[in-house]
Amino acid sequence: MKSRVLRIVLVLLPLVALGVWAFRPRPVPADFATVARGPLEVTVADEGRTRVRDRYVVSAPLPGRMQRIELQPGDAVVAAKTVVARFLPADPALLDVRTRAELEARVRAAESALGGARAERERVRTELTFARTELERARRLVEERVIAPRELEGAERQAQTLERALQSADFAVRTAEHQLELAKSSLLQTRGGRAGDAIPLYSPVDGVILRRLQESESVVPTGHPLLEIGNLDDLEIVADLLSSAAVAVAEGQDVHIEQWGGERTLRGRVRRIEPSGFTKISALGVEEQRVNVVVDLVEGREAWRSLGDGYRVEVRIVVWSAEDVVKVPTSSLFRHEGGWAVYKVENATAVRQSIDVGQRNGLEAEVLRGLVAGDQIVVYPSEAVAQGVRLTPRS
Repeated sequence: MKSRVLRIVLVLLPLVALGVWAFRPRPVPADFATVARGPLEVTVADEGRTRVRDRYVVSAPLPGRMQRIELQPGDAVVAAKTVVARFLPADPALLDVRTRAELEARVRAAESALGGARAERERVRTELTFARTELERARRLVEERVIAPRELEGAERQAQTLERALQSADFAVRTAEHQLELAKSSLLQTRGGRAGDAIPLYSPVDGVILRRLQESESVVPTGHPLLEIGNLDDLEIVADLLSSAAVAVAEGQDVHIEQWGGERTLRGRVRRIEPSGFTKISALGVEEQRVNVVVDLVEGREAWRSLGDGYRVEVRIVVWSAEDVVKVPTSSLFRHEGGWAVYKVENATAVRQSIDVGQRNGLEAEVLRGLVAGDQIVVYPSEAVAQGVRLTPRS
């Protein structure tokens, strides 16, 4: 009897062991990542387009016949030297006393505008001289460690802004001089010029032809636009951001300019957030409130020489950054009891760990509490991953 029981036990024992082994819980395959320390940036990204900062439209000074424009878009022009168009005014005999009085008033208005432009240029030049003096003083104080380097950056940015403003003021003076010449030439035509004499229209600034708005010879009214002229060395970028994202942007923030066709990322800086938004219909037909953000290119023209007016770019505005934080992939985060949590790997077992999350972007998140650098966590946790489940690295 005992021998029979012993034989039964010897037969059943391997079967029971085999059943336990077959039905025991198997480790769940999962993807692991290591918590690290390093830099983290939070950015606002959207499409943008380049544009010439100051663009000038050459228009017809009087009603009459415009001769064919031979210049092509991209042709270089020189201020007050390059003839961009020739214009044949209407017969002076058809102009009455009232029209002559209007033209004389236009000359006086052009003279006043020229005086105002010159005064503005002198004001900007004076401010630039003062800003350069302050910049030199700031550099000495930084060398002596009296002030922080950040104040020197502010002085440099102020000097650069005033240099751009002086360039714009110079362009405004040249434009006012050009408008005065046009007004005077129009008045001369009414006082004895011949209808067959063509009036040359000169370029108001140094630059290139951006667009030819009128090409063929035709009769045009006063103020009819003929050409657009601008300087491609003075480009800026305009990005229309969602209004909810634009509230996080501030002037002076760094910008990464990508997908512009070059091999490397360009650097920029936010110059202005326009105060008024506008409605835009998205590709899905949804109405969105957008705000224009203007970005200056920080690098020199050599770095982005291939860019022109109206080119598409991608901008990433850095709204927050830190050099050394504990961070995890955002794909490891999940919601638990109203907060954030991750699955920490301890002895090949999943342990649910609640954490405090700070700043985050689309790829990484800052960990304020709950993890330290070197901890191993699960990324892309599936429904099979739970508290206490054994894990194995996915092959």
